[in-house]
Amino acid sequence: MQQLAHRLKRLGTETAFSVAQAAASWKAQGNLVYPFHLGDINIPTAPHIVEAMNRAIADGYTGYCPGPGIPQLREALAEDLGSRRGITFSPDNVVVMTGGKPVITKFLQAVLNPGQDVLYPNPGFPIYESQIEYLGGNAVPYRYVPTDAGFAIDLDQVRASITKNTVAIIYNDLQNPISAESTAAEREAIALIAQEHDLWILSDEAYFETRYEGVSQSIASLPGMAERTVILYTFSKKFAMTGSRLGCAVAPLEIARVLGTLNTNDESCTTHYVQWAGIEALRGPQEPVQQMLDILCERRDAACDLVNAVPGMHVAVPQSTFYLFPDVTEVMERMGFTAVGAFATEALRKTGVSFCTREHFGRRQHGEDRQYIRLAYSGIDVTNIREGLGRLCEWIETA
Repeated sequence: MQQLAHRLKRLGTETAFSVAQAAASWKAQGNLVYPFHLGDINIPTAPHIVEAMNRAIADGYTGYCPGPGIPQLREALAEDLGSRRGITFSPDNVVVMTGGKPVITKFLQAVLNPGQDVLYPNPGFPIYESQIEYLGGNAVPYRYVPTDAGFAIDLDQVRASITKNTVAIIYNDLQNPISAESTAAEREAIALIAQEHDLWILSDEAYFETRYEGVSQSIASLPGMAERTVILYTFSKKFAMTGSRLGCAVAPLEIARVLGTLNTNDESCTTHYVQWAGIEALRGPQEPVQQMLDILCERRDAACDLVNAVPGMHVAVPQSTFYLFPDVTEVMERMGFTAVGAFATEALRKTGVSFCTREHFGRRQHGEDRQYIRLAYSGIDVTNIREGLGRLCEWIETA
């Protein structure tokens, strides 16, 4: 009997998609579903971007192109990302990829040997943990602690987790799923740790420009950090291009060259005509970006108001991303639930509200005793937010 590779046992997945399947199954049975589970965007890609993509197809940009990306897009990305972060990037620092996820995998392929340690945020995007372990590394989690403003990295745990075997830290400022944003002091502390221990940093900046107040800062802009930081960038969130699969890594030249070679080995190149759409997204009209942020901000406010009106539930109002991560411990205890997964399943059946839980964002760490859910408001309009969360609140209050 033929056997599959042993490493497949270490491969995880993005578990939000399993929640989406359960919600789709419930909806197919004729039930109403309010989709708070997936960070997709139900706002169309701006017409001028779509037109640029169609024009590129009509002009014959449907064949192979350079593995690291077409020069015009790499130049536009270097200019745009650099100017927003106060850093001067060369197009040679930019490697175009099919979205943000490949940056995680290829970064790890470039810096990680089997048996070495990589620190990653937990709760956090589940692909971090999955890919570290799949590639034979040791996934070492670091936690967040609740504060009045949301969540903060447990810096003491980060420091205590680093050994001579540690090679990198994955750092997700403007964080999925908890919407945490580092203070300047926290960002500087992570930078200092990386420099003291000579570590690589993967800075996941997928939500760098998905913010409603304030100004984003990149850890790469701090002194001594550009030469050890790989930035993950994606068009998915800012430009509502989740299905177009377009992103990039911005990396020191020694890593950028490796990432380009990995592109050639893995998929040859990113879809040619989509890259021309990316140029138009960066250099064309930016009004649709602000319009989408205005819509998302209205959704955030509506969702926060409803969540915070429920006795036993509370969430800080985030300045960025499109996620809420409320603590539901008291609600679950009052309703007799001991498992957050059972709470989520019953909520779907009783109210139609579909959401992910803390369990979908990495294995629980020792000592965790609070229960959380994640509500994504990027794929549901304000009317349905109010209706769906209204039903959820009523179910909780009357149980």
